[in-house]
Amino acid sequence: MSALINGFNSDGVVTINRVILRPEYSTDDLEMRVAELCENVKTYHSDTGFVGGFVAMNSGLVSNEGSTVGQAVDSPMKGREALIVTFWQSFEDHEKSHRSETFQPLFQRVLELCENGNEEVAYNMLWSGKAYSAEEAREARAAKERYLKAA
Repeated sequence: MSALINGFNSDGVVTINRVILRPEYSTDDLEMRVAELCENVKTYHSDTGFVGGFVAMNSGLVSNEGSTVGQAVDSPMKGREALIVTFWQSFEDHEKSHRSETFQPLFQRVLELCENGNEEVAYNMLWSGKAYSAEEAREARAAKERYLKAA
């Protein structure tokens, strides 16, 4: 497995929160509150198990090439659904961070925006990697061609 997030080991844990914004809130509201929460986690938990993370907002685009459930044109969750993904050394480290006195008030402010409440699921990493450089891609294609002909 290749490291996608520097410092994230293969036995680390990935947590994913799915947030659906209440109609009265905007992406800006979510961005501000999540930024405060993430800054807190970086400040107080970078040396106690936090490795990194990202937040992604539903763009509304649906891949017809990669979807097998009909041919949707766009997602009704555009601008309303976000994923908050964090990387941790262990699940125990993650859980300790949530019990932090500095974390809980900021977490509650994010939850106020959510119409779906919150369920945070932890995943074990099976694979991660980054794209090849242009040279590495050429070499990989050439190797595949060689081995396919040999088979």
